[in-house]
Amino acid sequence: MTQNKTNIQSYITIQNNEIVLNGTSVFKIEPTDFADFSKQAYRNFEMQYPKFFKMDALSKLAFLGSELLLSPITSTEEENNIALVLANKSSSLDTDVKYQESISDKENYFPSPAVFVYTLPNICLGEISIRHQLKSENSFFIFDTFNTEFMSNYSNILLNTNKADMVLCGWVEFFKDDYKAFLCTISKEENTKFTNETINTLYNK
Repeated sequence: MTQNKTNIQSYITIQNNEIVLNGTSVFKIEPTDFADFSKQAYRNFEMQYPKFFKMDALSKLAFLGSELLLSPITSTEEENNIALVLANKSSSLDTDVKYQESISDKENYFPSPAVFVYTLPNICLGEISIRHQLKSENSFFIFDTFNTEFMSNYSNILLNTNKADMVLCGWVEFFKDDYKAFLCTISKEENTKFTNETINTLYNK
């Protein structure tokens, strides 16, 4: 198989109450918890998607990043051939703990279907896919740390086998209000802006 060169088109980092898009800070507030930060970010960018408020924290984190990267380049009127390849360390543990608390007390046994539905990490992929009309490949991996070489190679295979026109690739970690998202779009389209950058160098900036 001939390996065509792929290029990073854009990237976003969300951590410490700040959103950095392509190296520029586009949103930053005073220290607060993620629930408040995500709500303020949603309103700041005037995102019109009420279902956002029903999502768990991991899905909100992934949604915020993907929204700012994909909204300018996707159409809600037609299918977009963009694959999703995400990973984290804690899986859906933050939500799992909350769900466990709702069923552990036999005297106050109240399992929540609204919480249970988010007890898989790949649910955030579904939320992004619904929002942006994506029906292409999607995968969620669990690693101790962000395995940038694996993620880059996996994304390149999808592009070079024409399984996708673009890949949204990255790390979305959330546990006990400690969070970091790094997402980037990769395609075969020429882009000299990040010629000397890799997923690893951008993630560690």
